[in-house]
Amino acid sequence: MDDNNIGPFLVPLMGIMIPITAIIGAFVFIIIRTLAKARVRELEIKERIAMIERGLVPAPEVDPRGFDRAINRIERRESRHGSGRHRRVGVTLIGVGFGLMLLIGVAGSSLAEGIGVGGFLVVMGVAYVINSFFEHHNGDSHPTADYRPATPPNQPGRDTGGTSHV
Repeated sequence: MDDNNIGPFLVPLMGIMIPITAIIGAFVFIIIRTLAKARVRELEIKERIAMIERGLVPAPEVDPRGFDRAINRIERRESRHGSGRHRRVGVTLIGVGFGLMLLIGVAGSSLAEGIGVGGFLVVMGVAYVINSFFEHHNGDSHPTADYRPATPPNQPGRDTGGTSHV
């Protein structure tokens, strides 16, 4: 067999096969990873059910994804409603106001208009910052800070950790 006859066909074939192999490999990897995650999740659920059947209350760490979702939900709610949001908006408006003052005053050679337009935004920002101090926090502690798992009922034959009197 002559090597000169295979060469012209082999190079274009490899140029096509390498990307196809990479794409197929990526899909196989994604499918395997998805199946592995599903199996791990199934085992986590079985473990949680077994704990509940034995009368134990699973700690939040047993379901870390659920725990993370709950914490993220709380953080999103606090970031939407709170004095921190007003303070952030106020500081941003103050920065934009001073920026416009500088831009219009220096680049536009009109200091009075720069102070007028930028000053308006600075005053609005200061109002937001002051408003953030008047908003009161409900004083609710973090819901997970007071979480204590329930103690399982004493079962006969189990040592309760105390001293026995004979």
